[in-house]
Amino acid sequence: MDVVAGVDLGGTAINYTLLNGQEKFLIEGLCEYPALSKEGPQVCLQQIEDGLKMAVQSVGLTLSNVVVIGLDTPGPASSAGVLSARGSTNFAHPDWAGFDIREAVARRTGKPVTYLNDGNAGALWGHYALFGAANQATSISAVIGTGLGGGVIVNNGVVKGRKGFGGELGHVLIPYQSIRGIEGLTPQCNCGRIGDLESLCSLTAIGKSLLPYFLPKYPDHELGKTGDLDKAAKLVRGLAEQGDPMCREIFRVQAHALGLFFDEMVNTFDPEALIVGGGALETKEEFQCWFLDEIRAGMPPQREEQADIPIYVMPNGDTAGARGAAIEALKLARQSGLI
Repeated sequence: MDVVAGVDLGGTAINYTLLNGQEKFLIEGLCEYPALSKEGPQVCLQQIEDGLKMAVQSVGLTLSNVVVIGLDTPGPASSAGVLSARGSTNFAHPDWAGFDIREAVARRTGKPVTYLNDGNAGALWGHYALFGAANQATSISAVIGTGLGGGVIVNNGVVKGRKGFGGELGHVLIPYQSIRGIEGLTPQCNCGRIGDLESLCSLTAIGKSLLPYFLPKYPDHELGKTGDLDKAAKLVRGLAEQGDPMCREIFRVQAHALGLFFDEMVNTFDPEALIVGGGALETKEEFQCWFLDEIRAGMPPQREEQADIPIYVMPNGDTAGARGAAIEALKLARQSGLI
């Protein structure tokens, strides 16, 4: 049986999936292997190959059954899979700077390799889960993690742009001054911009801007006693899910920021669906529903024809990158007559 592989390469772990020609995923949950990316490209490439062998063996196949590999990584990187010359937080070893990871995986495995950044791969999976493989729909996905990733899918394909920066949704500026409850806040993104989506809607934003803003308003709050904003930021989601007033307020601000962003996307693309994923939404359904309602509440009034646009939580969020990478690989396999 011929299959394509999805390889989601992160800084610490690699997640794999396999997809056959009938669009069935042969691996349902996480299938992880250590990345060892801090040890440089050559060590990491060996890990990718070893982990892929493990993945195919887990379903009774061998590497010979894999006809195309779909790879995704965090950025910044070109649309062809060349990592930034300035390096990456996830790939700190100096040899990663300017490294052509797509071509290196292709040489290492002897297989054709497609490439997406991890945000676009997640967006492609979310789109596929809603609309299937053959469709002409448009969707916008925002993936909330340490930063804010995502992607735009049009006519069943990822919008990559001239240099691969298409779908860098986290750095789209929003009219954040219209969000109630953050008067006087000047949210700055690590990219240097003030008031982009990531500056308000990300784990980094919680530690860098939102906690410093809200903790003085809640002087007896337990998170103010940690003495470590980064550590405290990681506790906000759990407390928000439990109903903590300050942490709920922080997540309301993030939801309203998403609402403003999605309003811009509705008026740019008129999409069939808006999708939200990432660690921020790895919660119980009750909290997810509350968060989606707050996104809707944060959107300016829509035209009557646009008011019914659906907002979804991305399914299988922890495997979204690998699944999206596999879907991209399946496209190439079909176009090339390999499957």
